[in-house]
Amino acid sequence: MSFTVFQLLNGFTFAALLFLVASGFTLIFGLMRIVNLAHGAMYLMGGYVAYFTATQFDSFILGICAAALAIALLGMVEQYLLRFARGGELRQVLMTLGLALMMNDAALVFFGGDTFSVPVPAFLKGPLQFAGLTYPKYRLFVLLIGILIFVLLWLLMNRTRLGALIRAGVDDAETVEAMGVNIRKVFVITFMLGMALAGIAGALGGAFLSLYPSADSEILVFSLAVVIIGGRGSLAGAAIGSITVAMLSTFGQVWFPELSYFVIFGPMALLLAFRPTGLFGRAH
Repeated sequence: MSFTVFQLLNGFTFAALLFLVASGFTLIFGLMRIVNLAHGAMYLMGGYVAYFTATQFDSFILGICAAALAIALLGMVEQYLLRFARGGELRQVLMTLGLALMMNDAALVFFGGDTFSVPVPAFLKGPLQFAGLTYPKYRLFVLLIGILIFVLLWLLMNRTRLGALIRAGVDDAETVEAMGVNIRKVFVITFMLGMALAGIAGALGGAFLSLYPSADSEILVFSLAVVIIGGRGSLAGAAIGSITVAMLSTFGQVWFPELSYFVIFGPMALLLAFRPTGLFGRAH
């Protein structure tokens, strides 16, 4: 029983990290309809920024803040470049893929091909014992952060004017702009928010998944699976999709290690066959 509970906790903590990445991805891909394949590279760069800041200033919190700010600013630059690829998904794919490759090369130049881990404060190190189970404190911390971000994003999207403008702008940008709203500014803010979430995820993920050159492509593939399963533009879908993918990945590696990827992408292919918009998505 304790082994099953331990694996469930592993699944939920991994789901929290996936949600942080996928929530930003679904804001950009689902709501703004921008195919941003540089999202994984932004996650990795956020981890490297957090690692550099945390080691230089001996502050984990400062590392997270620096990662969020740096990746948000990178997102503003990327969003400006994407204006030249507006209306063409293939152009967006090529441009964002090129940006991802450029950032990977830059990371290799500055950090090399070694594996790094973001240092965490002393109070998050070591195990926590509860109900006869021993589990790492840091993973539980990531789970709490994931839940907190979900609540804050839900409030933003459903209880604020900005959230209403984002949803209205996606459905009918021309009408919203005709009402005197600078919809371009709204979308820039949304893009930067999605990138900031990727930076935070990179900072948190860099502490227990580590940072290495191919980490961006791995997290991007998982994020795509989350958004496809949950549905584009759905916050609840991102949460359910994250839990689904994380549980399939965690238990798939335990029960079927040689089929760990099939366990995830097999059900995803079946879902696409019968429900192309995902569990909570809607046709546009």
